[in-house]
Amino acid sequence: MSKIAIIGGTGAEGLGLAMRFAKAGEQVFIGSRAVERAEEAANKVKEKLPEAKVKGLTNAEAVEQATVVFLTVPWDAHQSTLEHLAEAIGEKILVDVVVPMLFDRGVPKAIFVDEGSAAQQARALAREAKVVSAFHHLDGTDLQNADRPMQGDVLVCGDHKGAKKTVMDLVEKVEYVRALDAGPLSNSRYLEEFTVLLLQINKQYKAHSGVRITGV
Repeated sequence: MSKIAIIGGTGAEGLGLAMRFAKAGEQVFIGSRAVERAEEAANKVKEKLPEAKVKGLTNAEAVEQATVVFLTVPWDAHQSTLEHLAEAIGEKILVDVVVPMLFDRGVPKAIFVDEGSAAQQARALAREAKVVSAFHHLDGTDLQNADRPMQGDVLVCGDHKGAKKTVMDLVEKVEYVRALDAGPLSNSRYLEEFTVLLLQINKQYKAHSGVRITGV
């Protein structure tokens, strides 16, 4: 059983991941800047999954308890959150799910990142962490419907083989979801930018689209 911290766990994606991992029997610590919001999110998980091992904590407390840390904050909080938590994260596995983007008159647009991607910025800020980029293409609303199986593949980028293997194993704790090795962390920009395209497709078709790689 893994001990998973989800920083930004009160948002749609973070809460959805918390529900899926809790359903799989993992121990989950939902982090937020305000402990009241984290506890509220944990209670939402318990309402759907009464047996869930989940607790709401401050971000720093959640990181301290965990072996794997998921970062699911909005892009504008990415840098400041990591600056605050880098020391606490230390050498732990850090899964960056953040997409550098904004909405321009309702249209999602990717943001250029000096380091190349959010995940590469994370590596620059949390220098000791084993950074992995993953889980960008699973819809947060669908993740929260924990009684329904998900569909799609999760593409996983990273430079540390052991950390990537751990994250790929966690991916496949989500029912009917497959993990695929998408290469080094430098490929993370493609995962992040493709998420923006999926959001545009979702808007066009009023859908919750994902990714499925064929032929593999």
